[in-house]
Amino acid sequence: MDDLSKIINHISLSAEVFYTGGLCGIQTIGGHEGGHLHILKSGKLTVMTNEGHKVCLDTPSVIFLPNGVEHKVISSESEDATLVCATINLGSANSSVLTKSLPQFIYHEIDANDPIGSTAQWLFDEAFNEFEGRQAMINKLTDIFLLQILRDVLDKGVVVQGVLSAMTHPRLSAVIEAIHAEPEKPWTVESLADIAALSRSKFAALFKETVGQTPNQYVTDLRISMAQNLLQQGKPISMIANEVGYEHGSALARVFRKSLGVSPSDWLNNKD
Repeated sequence: MDDLSKIINHISLSAEVFYTGGLCGIQTIGGHEGGHLHILKSGKLTVMTNEGHKVCLDTPSVIFLPNGVEHKVISSESEDATLVCATINLGSANSSVLTKSLPQFIYHEIDANDPIGSTAQWLFDEAFNEFEGRQAMINKLTDIFLLQILRDVLDKGVVVQGVLSAMTHPRLSAVIEAIHAEPEKPWTVESLADIAALSRSKFAALFKETVGQTPNQYVTDLRISMAQNLLQQGKPISMIANEVGYEHGSALARVFRKSLGVSPSDWLNNKD
């Protein structure tokens, strides 16, 4: 299986287009979970993030902000920017770790002669016409468009650290697959090192260098993210604990509080 397919097996891309058309003025977007995708069809547009990124677009282009960072989209009436904007959910049980693997600000000029440009043109055709099934089609096309952007990022080799990098590493890919397949298993550094066919010390160093976390931290973050998803589905904490690898609800609650600073019930009540 190729590297991108391995990655996609661990996430479920979901795109929802929330704006199509001309933009005038300043719009503040983001500051919460989920990424954002802006695809400029024509005109001029400036995108600025609170973290200091800024780009001025005057040709068909795409901006992808995987981490949902708050940003401003700016256009004046004379610049007549026409664009498609979408929220992106990388539905991984460990999506926060996943998005940290990507550059925080991805910019790509659209060339009509490359696959990304072809998909963009199809997306524009759907977005700015009143075809049957328009909304469903543009959401699915945005999914495809995002996959092409991820492929481009991987091809350019700009993913240097994080779970995406680990998924494409010859020693670590099997480790990541094993953890995600059985997150409830009592994993140890030794058992994971065996999968990687490395000594304990070499494996621990390689994992930390590649992923940016220790193996134990990665497993814990995965379990906490899974628990969050299950809490939102209304499952009781005792049942969730067993599903994510803890003997009882109080053990999960302790880890949850240590990781996030709040109890599972407080997190759920304050989520919105």
